[in-house]
Amino acid sequence: MAIVRWIIVLACWPLWLNAAYASPFYAPPPPLEDAPVFSGDAELGFTHLSGNTNSQTLIGKTLLTWLTGKFTYSLRGEVRTVSKENETSAEQYLISGRERYELDGPHYLFGFARWEKDRFAGYDQQLSAIGGYGRQILENDTHTLSLEAGPGYRHDRLREYDDERLMVTYTALDYRWGFSDYADIQQEMSVEYTDQNTTSRSLTALTARLNAKLSLRLSHELKHNSQPPDDTSARTDSTTSASLLYRW
Repeated sequence: MAIVRWIIVLACWPLWLNAAYASPFYAPPPPLEDAPVFSGDAELGFTHLSGNTNSQTLIGKTLLTWLTGKFTYSLRGEVRTVSKENETSAEQYLISGRERYELDGPHYLFGFARWEKDRFAGYDQQLSAIGGYGRQILENDTHTLSLEAGPGYRHDRLREYDDERLMVTYTALDYRWGFSDYADIQQEMSVEYTDQNTTSRSLTALTARLNAKLSLRLSHELKHNSQPPDDTSARTDSTTSASLLYRW
């Protein structure tokens, strides 16, 4: 008999919006005027199947955000592992830091650095640094939309080939629709273009507040590499998850 257990703990409401989850890779909306100086959230998801199938899945995420004048800083970490019959089939790690500087009007400057390690993506690790200009297109009680773009640099360390040092052209958007007082939909997308490949990322999430402390979040993430290394079996990775979020 299969047993499925979800354990999701330690999730805190971020700064950006009453129903928003900040991300260091996409174009987040500006912090609210009454946002706290320091905030954070953490998420831990775990499934375990035993019986005819033995498998385990672990998804962990954490985010710290703080304000200093016109600057907003965020630090993020993620881990994903999947094992079946005691053999690992997925193993991903990510660390990123981001800053945003508010300009007059609906304008801002941004910069971020990101380190990624994906055991089954053909890369030993990837290090990216990107900066540029962003604009707040929409900002009201129901809709928010941010767009940003800029140049960057990426260092790919491949297991089977020489390292690659690539110039990057980056663009991203973040859209939030608060269609009720208790639920919202979030869509984030980014594209990183190089002369070797194009990496596209997407996050779609539905968040429903259960009470003042708890929320339920359903999300679907995609990452597509147009030209991955030869030893990679697929160009697209997807993750679908359900999370119980606790806020303090």
